[in-house]
Amino acid sequence: MERQPTESTADGGFRWPVDQFALDNGLRVVVCEDRTSPIAGVNLWYNVGSRHEPAGKHGFAHLFEHLMFQGSAQVGKTEHFSVLQEVGGSAINATTSSDRTNYYQTVPSAALPTALWLEADRMGSLALTQENLDNQREVVKNERRQRYDNVPYGRWAEILLELAYPEGHPYHHSTIGSMAELDSAEQSDFTSFYESYYSPDNAVLTVVGDADAAQVRALAEEYFGALAPRPRPEPPTVAPLPAGIDGPIREVIEDSVPLPRLFFGFRATRFGEPGSAAEEILAAVLGRGRGARLFAELVTRRELAQAEGAYLGTWQLAWHESLMTGIVTPRPGVELAELEAAYLEVCVRAATQAPSEEELDRARSMLEADWARELSSVGSRADQLSRHAVLFGDAGQVRDRLPELLAVTAEDVRAAAERIFTPGNRVVLEYRPVEESADATDTAEGN
Repeated sequence: MERQPTESTADGGFRWPVDQFALDNGLRVVVCEDRTSPIAGVNLWYNVGSRHEPAGKHGFAHLFEHLMFQGSAQVGKTEHFSVLQEVGGSAINATTSSDRTNYYQTVPSAALPTALWLEADRMGSLALTQENLDNQREVVKNERRQRYDNVPYGRWAEILLELAYPEGHPYHHSTIGSMAELDSAEQSDFTSFYESYYSPDNAVLTVVGDADAAQVRALAEEYFGALAPRPRPEPPTVAPLPAGIDGPIREVIEDSVPLPRLFFGFRATRFGEPGSAAEEILAAVLGRGRGARLFAELVTRRELAQAEGAYLGTWQLAWHESLMTGIVTPRPGVELAELEAAYLEVCVRAATQAPSEEELDRARSMLEADWARELSSVGSRADQLSRHAVLFGDAGQVRDRLPELLAVTAEDVRAAAERIFTPGNRVVLEYRPVEESADATDTAEGN
């Protein structure tokens, strides 16, 4: 039965007006007026992520996420936070991905001029001192230790990227980068990176909330209008990858982990391309929550996997092929080989067993709820508008997001499974606990 549009989906779930314009210097501006509350979400997307890093400079984009809070011509170190907090600002932060770096804050609408002035000041005059570089390199090193090197399974995503994308591909390396390459870089290298990518013509400024287009245009002209566009390196030409990973590829890691665990990678369609929505529905049908096929088969029926360990999801990468990833953890006494075979069996079966209408409705409802939550705050709404402006050249395409997901059919999902779950499109990363050596056992017994 054809799904009928509801009040929440007839407009793509996005009921607010969207205004877009550009300044003479190339800065694109998106305004989404919402007078519900006297607040405004400010989001600045720079079209720079780890995929833009040249060989030998891995980690630069992420380091700049930190450096941008270290002061500028008229703002002292870390004062970006304190100035905004003094005027009632919140949710002040930044993130880096393979494709972009975004800076965001939510402020009382009366403080909107302050937020835009701060963003313009660091866009035009970041304090790239040797002291700041040295300090933030140490911060990033500690972040790597805490999130990657010194936690169980911490490097799984980094290793999967290295296995799933060939050497030299923009997605072959993670955003955390190489500590050795950061250490060996000169101050001039960082200055060049900043001047290449942190310019108005490489950014989208989005304001959502208690402000209109005329007001935001005037403020943008006042604070950003004098900043000059700057040339950027031409991005390298990257040929589309073949349909498969040239697998199956397997790597075994023996490490200090509490339990064995399997991680899977399957090359998928880039975000926004035909087929990507069906793959999102596929991942939800198979691997999201207790109602999904993987949980029902591996956890409930066959009792092979831990309750939290039968997951499948998608990394939505924007400029090249994405990656679908899976995780599963065995119950005590279950061999990894048996669990791996059972996991892949469920996935492969989806190529011949299309989802039922009940499964489709469940997946659609979960993703529709995700979208509603994403649009519920001015900050996350601003992020989605920036995303669509950068990726598709039109923030208004945000209205197409939900209808595209809801239009996916059972046959679309089956075809996606047939495309994704082939032996040649598979990376398997196997973590095994390090076995205690005899010497260590003897020492412990002697104590």
